[in-house]
Order: sequence, then structure tokens, then C-alpha cells
Amino acid sequence: MKIVVATDSDYGYIRDHDHHIVESLILPKIKENQIYMLRNQDESNIGWMRYGYFWDNIPFMNMIWIDEQYRGIGGGKQVVLFWEDEMKQKGFKLVMTSTLANEEAQHFYRKLGYRDAGCLLLENEPLEIMLTKIII
Repeated sequence: MKIVVATDSDYGYIRDHDHHIVESLILPKIKENQIYMLRNQDESNIGWMRYGYFWDNIPFMNMIWIDEQYRGIGGGKQVVLFWEDEMKQKGFKLVMTSTLANEEAQHFYRKLGYRDAGCLLLENEPLEIMLTKIII
């Protein structure tokens, strides 16, 4: 698997596959290098990871998506560690993410050293678990 920063040419793929982002935010996030593309050996897209900033100063991983047939072989871990290293190189000491309490992803993040840091309860939604990790 290869991890690259998304470019304008990835816009269509992201627009068609990432249903958790407002379309008008895709190009600005691409321009800010806040989306990474995951590609297989033949350079075809197999997923993405995107992030933003919590309180405008803490890198916050918004979403990782890997196509079903490529899951379970370490790609998620690889892209998280890649992102953490990028954030460390930019001078950040703490990163964040979140996951719903009814999703298995919470266990994935904890195995990678993320710690529970609180929660958010929105009406008619499962509990959102906030997780942080010190990366210094």
C-alpha cells in the first residue's frame, strides 16, 4: 500500500466515496494537504484518510476509510502512523480522533496508544468517544 497526499485529480473519487464530508469542503482540504490517499500496487485508490484541527490547533483525524477487500492487512495502522509522523514533523505534540461507542474502531485506536479523553452526546446519536495521543 502507498500513502500519498491527495491532489485535485482525486477530487472525483473523494466526492463519490466519502459521504461524511460536505462537497464544498473537499477541494479546500485537498489544497491544505489534509487528505491522504491510500493506493494499491497498481496505483488505484483503495481508501483515504482526512483530518482537520480541533480548536484550530490540535490535529484531529476525521476519517479513515479502506475498501473492504483491503482491510485487516495493516493499512489503517500504516496510515495512522504516517499521519502521526507528519504531525510530529510539523511540531505538534498531541493528536486527536473520535469514534462512535458502538463501533469497533475504538479498540483499533486504543491499540495504537490513543487514550479516552471524553465524550460527546448528540441527540439521537450513539456516544462519540474522543481519543488523544501524545506523539512526542
